[in-house]
Amino acid sequence: MAAVEPPPPPNPTPEPNMNLREDHLNPTPLYTRIRLATPSDVPFIHKLIHQMAVFEKLAHHCQATESSLSSTLFNSPPFQSFTVFLLEVSSTPLSLHHPPTLTLFQPIHKTFQIPPSNPVSDSEELLFRTSEGATIAGFVLFFPNYSTFLAIPGFYIEDVFVRECYRRRGLGGLLMKAVANQAVKLGYGRVEWCVLDWNVNAISFYKKIGADVMQEWRICRLAGDSLLSYGQPNY
Repeated sequence: MAAVEPPPPPNPTPEPNMNLREDHLNPTPLYTRIRLATPSDVPFIHKLIHQMAVFEKLAHHCQATESSLSSTLFNSPPFQSFTVFLLEVSSTPLSLHHPPTLTLFQPIHKTFQIPPSNPVSDSEELLFRTSEGATIAGFVLFFPNYSTFLAIPGFYIEDVFVRECYRRRGLGGLLMKAVANQAVKLGYGRVEWCVLDWNVNAISFYKKIGADVMQEWRICRLAGDSLLSYGQPNY
């Protein structure tokens, strides 16, 4: 008669995930502020545009200079033409107000909790440090457009960009939401923008917030020699 096999040993008690516990108990606050850009911010905007062009694999098309940005971005009041929101971050609370733009826009504040397992490591912090001690983490540039079907204005977002070390933390969504909130305040009917077809993470996010990714539309552009040729007065 065969011997009865002994019962299997009890399953070991799983070890608790100490990283999850540490993330929950000891997050680091990241204070953020969205404010209007001013002409003095042009050096930051220029650096952000260059980094965005590299990210989008379009650096060879980027011709913007600090001089050209200064001469074109701030010729009209905010929200009536080209408008730039800057995203600032800090390890300490930021001022509720931004004196240079105090009468034009109330800054938006939000605090994010950064888990120890995914800290922010910003090797370019000093390059993007403002006079108030904050760090520029991203921007969004937008301007009014018009819907003939709705017969009301909207906003078109030309660019939204968050520096690499601050991505996947909800900061890009904060910039997008700031534009949408301003559109609602002004009674506008739409916020529109374009996205590169390979940027699947962005497309997924835009769908998540309720945006309609319109596959049936294509961008048409006249630029450079084509614009100069077609724009001649030889009717």
